Amino acid sequence: MAAEVAPEVCAGPMPADAPQVPVAIVGAGACGLTSALMLAGRSRECVVLERDAAPAGSTALSSGFIPAAGTTAQRAQGIEDSAERFAADIQAKARGTAAPHLVEAYARAIAPALDALAGGHGLQFEVLEGFLYPGHTRPRMHAVPERTGAGLMQRLRRAADAAEVPVITQARVTQLWMQDGAAVGLGFVRPDGTTEHLRCDVLVLACNGFGGNRELVRELLPEMADATFGGHAGNDGSAIAWGRALAARLADLGGYQGHGSWAEAQGILISWALMTEGGIQVNAQGRRFHDETQGYSEAAVQVLAQPGGIAWDVFDTPLLQFAQQFPDFVEARAAGAVRTAANVADLAAMIGCDPAVLQATLDGVRPGAVADDGRRFARALAPPYHAVKVTGALFHTQGGLDIDAHCRVLRQDGSPWPNLLAAGGAARGVSGNAVWGYLSGNGLLSAVAGGAISAATAAQLLSAKEST
Repeated sequence: MAAEVAPEVCAGPMPADAPQVPVAIVGAGACGLTSALMLAGRSRECVVLERDAAPAGSTALSSGFIPAAGTTAQRAQGIEDSAERFAADIQAKARGTAAPHLVEAYARAIAPALDALAGGHGLQFEVLEGFLYPGHTRPRMHAVPERTGAGLMQRLRRAADAAEVPVITQARVTQLWMQDGAAVGLGFVRPDGTTEHLRCDVLVLACNGFGGNRELVRELLPEMADATFGGHAGNDGSAIAWGRALAARLADLGGYQGHGSWAEAQGILISWALMTEGGIQVNAQGRRFHDETQGYSEAAVQVLAQPGGIAWDVFDTPLLQFAQQFPDFVEARAAGAVRTAANVADLAAMIGCDPAVLQATLDGVRPGAVADDGRRFARALAPPYHAVKVTGALFHTQGGLDIDAHCRVLRQDGSPWPNLLAAGGAARGVSGNAVWGYLSGNGLLSAVAGGAISAATAAQLLSAKEST
């Protein structure tokens, strides 16, 4: 790709030779492809522009689990759930600070969106059962058969190909063109450095957040300034730059998804289900330091605050066997992330801590015990022990352009631009303004539900234009 070009907003008429499309979508991750597939289902034309050679983004790096309530897949597995219960769980995790209009909109839109992707585009979803991620009161994590984000992206790409959705790759959008208070098109840079232009009736920003932009992270998330970034390089903050240039309203810029279980050497997420099912984290001194059941996002800050910014996930053989259902864990184990100790002395030697301190920690993990941090234990850990050395990582941001329930970008006075939409990582999410507000799966919830809503809004705008 050519040298990086700063995002900009251009005013005035676009180049006369720029082709015209009804809807232009910036970004071909889960959000952009969902939006495009929903438009295809409404027989509406669009073009998706993707900066990389192949669509992947943060979705491909994630677990690929999408939370949804009231889906066909849930009903097929006998799971009773509702959008209202899901919305309550989102707000409970965010301590009531998530944008109420988006919580309601996304909680209601996500189930029809997954059903449409399944029924209309052939994606297969199953609901993960047998455990609950922190904050969820029902099994509602939907996964494709591969149980990976890469598998989800592969299926979305195949569906887009089958629907004949035009996806232009190696097209880094750098320009938003505005005229008379509306979006009129965009400019994108090709690998040879040339800029091409595209006119549109509706513009959807489905690009990602700013986690890959170190300057913005230092400015907006100072506690994560030196953290490992586990997301995609495309998280360059373009939406923030365009928003500032437009004087658009930005919201929840302090919200993000961290992860407290990033295998330090291998660069792979270790499933937090190990913690919720009985595993613990200890620091370099062999001591627990937080309630691991509160969530993996806020755990990132807790881990980074430990000596050396590292911790050890400690679990036993039943949990090792449980974790085999997660492909990412299997990959991490194959890469040498999981180490085994026959007894406490060997585990202490592995960690480099005092065996007596570690023994005292493990003695506190027993059925019915309640730790000082409030964690209640249902089981003890028995030798042999298994451990993974981890650090805290920044995965993706949850703040961005402020939007209404129809995904329209808002001006400072709260009024929407008529045809400029944003969803997914480009927009504010439903995690509030802090790391602890992130409920497991909020990122893909915003991406898929936001993609579906933006498509519905775009279709309505096109219909209104045709009727005038």
